[in-house]
This record gives sequence, C-alpha cells and structure tokens, in this order.
Amino acid sequence: MYGAAALLLGASFVIWAYKSIRPPPPPPPKLCNVTSPRIKLSSGRHLAYKEYGVPRESAKYRVVMVHGFDSSKDFYLPLSQEFMEKLGLYIVTYDRPGYGESDPNPKRTVKSETMDLEEFADKLELGSKFYVIGLSYGNCLTWGFLNYIPHRLEGAALVVPFINHWWPSFPPKLSAQGFKFLPKKDQCTMWIARHVPGLLFWWLSQKWFPSSDILRRSPILFSKRDIETLKPMSLAANQHKVRQQGLYESRHRDLIMGVGTWEFDPMKLKNPYPFPEKKQGKVQIWQGYEDRLVAYQLQRFIAEKLPWIKYYEVPDGGHLILHEDVFCEAIFKSLLLGEEPSFIQVDTYR
Repeated sequence: MYGAAALLLGASFVIWAYKSIRPPPPPPPKLCNVTSPRIKLSSGRHLAYKEYGVPRESAKYRVVMVHGFDSSKDFYLPLSQEFMEKLGLYIVTYDRPGYGESDPNPKRTVKSETMDLEEFADKLELGSKFYVIGLSYGNCLTWGFLNYIPHRLEGAALVVPFINHWWPSFPPKLSAQGFKFLPKKDQCTMWIARHVPGLLFWWLSQKWFPSSDILRRSPILFSKRDIETLKPMSLAANQHKVRQQGLYESRHRDLIMGVGTWEFDPMKLKNPYPFPEKKQGKVQIWQGYEDRLVAYQLQRFIAEKLPWIKYYEVPDGGHLILHEDVFCEAIFKSLLLGEEPSFIQVDTYR
C-alpha cells in the first residue's frame, strides 16, 4: 500500500516537474492587433518596424537600430525631428523575433538574427551598406554583422554592449570578476540559461526563490543618471506589446541565445576597415563608467584586443546613456560625422 502511494506520489511529481519545465506552446502564427508595418522574410516570418527622420529614399545616412533585452522597436529615442533633418538621417528600428509584433523564431541564434536583419534591410532597400547601432543585448547582432557580413556595414556603434562571460578570449579571472559584478540572482539565471536551458522556463516561472533582479528591473541596477533617464523612457509608446507573445518567446529565448555558445569569438574578429586612407567606416564601443549591468573592465579588455574599435567611456554614465539626448546626439555625430565629443573619455586607458 505504502509502496503504491509512494509510486503514485513520485509519478505525480515527475508529471508536475515535466509540465513546469516544459516551455509553453508557441503563439498562433498570426498576431492579433498588429498595427505596425511589417516585412515578410523568406522564411515566412514577419519583422515589424518603425521609421524616424527623413524619407529613406533621400537620406544621406541610413541607420538600423537594434533594441536590447526585454524591449522593442518603440524604445525611447531622444532625437528631435530637426536634428535628424539637419543630418539627413533616416532611422529604422524593428522588433526582434518574439518581441512586440514580430513573429517568433524557435531556432534563433546570433547568426539567424543577423541574417534576418540583412534580409530585412534589403527588402527595405537600405542599400549595399548601412549603419548599425546596437543597444545593450541587441549588440549580439552587431557582433554578428562584424563576423558574418562586415561588408554590409558602413559603420557600427555598440552602445553598452552585452557581455557573454563565456567568450573564450576572456582571461578566467577577468571573466569571473565580470560575472560576479551581476546580482547573485542573475548569476544563477545566466548559469542556468547557459548550461541547462531546458530548466530556464521553470526557474523564471517558479515562485519559491527570486530569480532575477534584471527581469524585475530592480532599482539597484541603475545609476543616479539612469534613474533620471527612466522617467522619460516610461512614456514610450506600446510598451505593453513588448512581451505580448509570452515570456518564453521573448525574454527566455533571448537569454539562451546570448549566453549560449557562439560560432565565433568576438575578440578574434578582423578589422573590417583595414585601409584608413580610403576613409572607410568605423566601429565604436560606448560604455558608461557607472554602468551596473555591464562591467567597464570587460569592455576595456575587448577594446584592447580589438584596437581598430574606438572606445568611448562616459565618466558618470550608466546603462541608459543612449536614452539621454546629449549622449544620443554625440553618438550619432561621432559615428556619422566624425565629430569627437569633448566631455567623453576616448581610449584614455590605453
């Protein structure tokens, strides 16, 4: 009797565990209430997008901006129409797969998202070359462009770029230091996403233990300047659509993609612009010294390994520097016009 009860209890636990760990079914192929224009890819999936600035046909500069983790094409962009018209600037943002109004991709990788973006740009007729500006986690794709299709880049800016602490070129001690920079809860979440991704849905859904300060946007993650910047950011439109396809298709797949094993090591990349006398494009990293999500020490190491990347460090900047008008304008002027900001440290540590 007791044996049967124990067996029943054990079977019930296994069934409960399986249902808890198993990811939810994917959403229906068609999203409801799609209001944004979308591009249909050769795979049949769609990417939703949003345009800013001057018409792309007459633009002097065409820039694709790639949103970060748990975000969308509707992120807060503090550029005035007057500023964009003065530069002849066209900007397009888009929802990465599984976010907002873009269809999910159950097999997404850094390479697949990079290829998605290239096809998206071609169907928008952005030209043989264009600029890419990545925000935080969105820089998985900027690195992807630099590895897979650097010839398509007119130039690139990696703003507070995401760090995969398992990239092989990091010295173990430095990598461990950067990993410990994260809140302990998020260290555990990143470890699970890397080593046992099948448990990630359960870990982020269970209620017994707090699993992530990043996912709940804890105030401890933001610098003093970031706190002030959050106020105008909260007014951005359509934030309710970011996770409308479910947390698994948006946040969870994104985590697994970013911290998983990449096909390449960013610190082994070759200079895509080896002939400066030809006035080719440029690649930049912009980092806030007070960033509480990404340790500046790791960004400096990357810039040392890749001396062809120009490194900009904002002394009192946090993780949200692109969402401050003064820094946002400085990034665009530097990347597009070559204007060097006087209030930012440029490669001073080298």
